[in-house]
Amino acid sequence: MNKKISIPERTVTRLCLYRRILLMLLPEGRDYVRSQELATLARGSSAQVRRDIMSLGYAGLPSKGYRVHDLLASIGELLDAPEVESVALVGVGNLGHALLSYLVGRRPNLTIRAAFDANPALQGLAIYGCPCYRPEDMETVLANYNIRTAILAVPAGTAQTVAERLVACGIRSILNFAPTRLNLPNDIYVEDMDISASLERAAFYARRTEDDSAAQAQS
Repeated sequence: MNKKISIPERTVTRLCLYRRILLMLLPEGRDYVRSQELATLARGSSAQVRRDIMSLGYAGLPSKGYRVHDLLASIGELLDAPEVESVALVGVGNLGHALLSYLVGRRPNLTIRAAFDANPALQGLAIYGCPCYRPEDMETVLANYNIRTAILAVPAGTAQTVAERLVACGIRSILNFAPTRLNLPNDIYVEDMDISASLERAAFYARRTEDDSAAQAQS
């Protein structure tokens, strides 16, 4: 079975979350984790956790649950390429700097190999160990490093043009931090990261939780 084809996108998203949780359990010296505990930490159901993990072809022990190291290895077999994958970052402003600082060394199998920015003061610098190039060098650099994934951290007004150029240079997947929707071919994967919308949701649930608590106090 080709897991990369048969597993739905939502399942892949949840598996990424499970891996993040499992990595947080490792420093605690945990050997096993049960589906109910994993579901609680992931804010899901234990049945969903079991279905997701079954799709990997991995099974735990009825008496102990899932072995943390083995489950991490099984998830990695699906999510990770056999070799380290290179990623490009376009836009090294405040957000781009923050992303480089956060992502460097966080996933050994993924590395931001090249950054691009139109600011001449940044070109030729190594920012958190990542070399910054001119946008004019994009096609050559992406080809040299066989980069197929890019992070877009440019202003909304230039995002579409930059994204189209990335696709023309062979990029197949874009993590989009620009506050705009991209109009790209259907075979290009785009994940929009809308920080403002996430903040709005968090504020909404803070108000709702506060209102619910007040209503319970009055009843």
